[in-house]
Amino acid sequence: MHYPNGKKRMTTNQYKNTMNQPTNFGKRGMTLENDINETNKYYLERNLAVVHKKPTPVQIVQVDYPKRSAAVIREAYFKQASTTDYNGLYKGKYIDFEAKETRSRTSFPLANIHQHQVDHMRSVAAHAGICFLIIRLQNQEESFLLPAEQFFPYWDQQFQGGRKSIPIDAIKEHGYKIPFSLQAKVDYLKVIDQVYF
Repeated sequence: MHYPNGKKRMTTNQYKNTMNQPTNFGKRGMTLENDINETNKYYLERNLAVVHKKPTPVQIVQVDYPKRSAAVIREAYFKQASTTDYNGLYKGKYIDFEAKETRSRTSFPLANIHQHQVDHMRSVAAHAGICFLIIRLQNQEESFLLPAEQFFPYWDQQFQGGRKSIPIDAIKEHGYKIPFSLQAKVDYLKVIDQVYF
């Protein structure tokens, strides 16, 4: 028998076999960036905040048009180094942040951040903007907001013979766990309210 959607009906044995397989909740099919984008859309729809992902500036050099309705970019270059991933406004304050994920169980590598991004974050912080990192610990399925002021000492210490990473324990101690909800998967505004207001 075929159902209106065109798919065959599952037999009883096929159904039993799927029931015996372990359920994998890992990653839930989403990345941190997708979760933040969905959260920002939720914030915007409810007029809570206006935060957008910054586009990466790219110079397109060569484009082919195999069909009238489709263009294929064959060659492109980054115009300039980008700053952080997201910026916007919340309760009359400018917010700016970088989002990163790590699979490491022990530390977050500072190589994931670039000097021009840190320079930008310092400028935002110097002008009383709200600036932070959102770090997702993939193995623990937790996300933390680490204020820029807590991040800068770790960045600076690596150039004075210190570690080139931030221990996960330090992220948990100096950062703030971001709550997860179905509507706001990375509900960082709750943490901003707690830390900055």
